[in-house]
Amino acid sequence: MTELTMLGTGNAAVTRCYNTCFTIRNGQQVLLVDAGGGNGILARLEQAGVSLSDIHDIFLTHTHTDHIFGVVWVVRMIAQAMNSGKYSGELHLFGHDEGLAALESICRLTLPGKVCKHLHDDILLHALADGEGFSVAGMRAQAFDIGSTKAKQYGFCLQLPDGRRLTCLGDEPYNERAGQYAIGADWLLCEAFCLYADRERFKPYEKHHSTALDAGRLAAGLNVSNLLLYHTEDKTLSTRRSAYSAEAAEHFRGAIHVPDDMERIIL
Repeated sequence: MTELTMLGTGNAAVTRCYNTCFTIRNGQQVLLVDAGGGNGILARLEQAGVSLSDIHDIFLTHTHTDHIFGVVWVVRMIAQAMNSGKYSGELHLFGHDEGLAALESICRLTLPGKVCKHLHDDILLHALADGEGFSVAGMRAQAFDIGSTKAKQYGFCLQLPDGRRLTCLGDEPYNERAGQYAIGADWLLCEAFCLYADRERFKPYEKHHSTALDAGRLAAGLNVSNLLLYHTEDKTLSTRRSAYSAEAAEHFRGAIHVPDDMERIIL
């Protein structure tokens, strides 16, 4: 069984939920994708029943604060566990060259030497080229440049154990360069900053984001099976699932998932 747990579903400025990040569990193996903006990731992992000792693969999409700083905390805690003999094996961090260089710099500037000594020893940084394949949590994946107009950002396409495909588009609007990874995907993970109906209130296009309506139109055009929306505003949490689903369904006839923080989804 392969299970996705949304540790957080919100955008960078949320206070009523956590920043967007998630785990994908394949049996006993766990992939962590981003980690939010602080040590709140530790509580989220604990609530999800994910032990740090189970995490051996992390994918960092980009360097924005709401994605990278939580990774620094995970690196710190795993390195400390290594020092006390409570972590077996290596930790592998995957992403693009700029993201991993920034992560290493932050770690070396903010963490003690007894933590940083593990970098490039048993905490390994794998800078991936656009389109390069790699293995995480017992599954094969490909990283791809999403064509961000802001910070360089990678998404990934993951081959699930049953042969189906999950594609994570990162947290910016779709770029056609990702088509080979997204067209016909069984699961499409896509940002939706807000409802199209609320565009004047939240200004998604000014922030280079999209809406639930845009995501539904995209999913229909890409002929995917399941659409999962994340990286949203946090002012409408009580109605978010129903309202975002309804708006996306104006164009998309497949399954629509608008998870809450800590929600588990069987892939």
